[in-house]
Amino acid sequence: MAQRLLRTARRLLGTDPENSPLFRIVGGLLLAANLLWNHRGPVPVWLWVVFGGAYAIFLIYEVFGDNRPRLVVPALIGCMMLSAVATVPWPDTNSVSAPVIQLWVTVGIFARQIAVSTRTILTAVAVAAVLLIIGDLLAGEFTTHVLTPVAILVIVLLMGLYRRQYRLQIHQTEMLLEQTRRAQQEHARAAALDERARIAREMHDVLAHSLGALTVQLEVAEGLLSEKDDVTAALTHLRRSHRLAQDGLTEARGAVAALREDVPPLPEAVRGLVEGYRRDRRMSVDCLVDGEPRAVQSAAVVSLLRTAREALTNAAKHAPGAAVTVALSFTPDRVRLSVRNPILSGTEPAEPPRARDENGGYGLTGMRERIALVGGTLSAGPGRDGRDWVVTAEVPG
Repeated sequence: MAQRLLRTARRLLGTDPENSPLFRIVGGLLLAANLLWNHRGPVPVWLWVVFGGAYAIFLIYEVFGDNRPRLVVPALIGCMMLSAVATVPWPDTNSVSAPVIQLWVTVGIFARQIAVSTRTILTAVAVAAVLLIIGDLLAGEFTTHVLTPVAILVIVLLMGLYRRQYRLQIHQTEMLLEQTRRAQQEHARAAALDERARIAREMHDVLAHSLGALTVQLEVAEGLLSEKDDVTAALTHLRRSHRLAQDGLTEARGAVAALREDVPPLPEAVRGLVEGYRRDRRMSVDCLVDGEPRAVQSAAVVSLLRTAREALTNAAKHAPGAAVTVALSFTPDRVRLSVRNPILSGTEPAEPPRARDENGGYGLTGMRERIALVGGTLSAGPGRDGRDWVVTAEVPG
């Protein structure tokens, strides 16, 4: 019960006190009392019709408030004109007649309408003032009846215009907030689309290449067993399939980690990768970190790690048994990762093809594209002395 009463009270008060249902109800009752009792003698029927019509039109505002300007604005203008016409002949009990009170209230409400231009407000109020003056001139009581009502009318008009300016600023602020909210929604939608594209790219790079290469190896092994009964060759391809599955699983985990943004810090991830190659491939790999480590975007971390993995795999293939150096450098605005290994005589250090090779690698061409997606660059070739093969990737950071 208490909550229901509280909700009812909130509805009556509204968000705008000047336009709240409670304010309009109280105002309407006071103006009804003003209509019925603020006269000293009998009121002619025609005057009841004119002023009663003015109050009846005013009730349109009482019902709709400021929510229906196309209906409320003409009603307020009509109420002002009829009230001005009924002001002079009204048999009042004092110097302030019922129609002039109705006129002041209507002008105050009309002048603060933000849906009406200032020129329209001034024109309508000026016409009402002219009607008031003409009525007093015809009655021969210009001095005693017009000066004070017109002066108060001007004051009420100025107060209403001041209030209108304040409400207009609030309205513009609300519109700006709404535009900002819509811009944020569009930004969030664009971010979601980018994230979908990123997920699609990650899944394509990992699953399409991994499963495609794995399928080829299994088909070859099946052909060797069914057509040539070559168990040794089939086992070789099955072992390659096993390596492809392991490498694909590792890369899939890296992609999922990147999507979840829980990739470990870059120096830690590089050291873990190097340690894995030392342990699993018996490689001699040194890991060097230069500069002050800092946080790097997860997408850039994954791209650098895949570049390092590709370079280490190629080093194991083209320079088996040689010492490899992985160097990670943090500069003020860039992060550089380089993998260096000696060029052995009789080997071909040329850049591998783009597609996956037999070891499950992507090829440096594909890595260039991935590094470019995070705003970086990748180069591969002989070092300055011509004795080492160097793969270098740089990303913003």
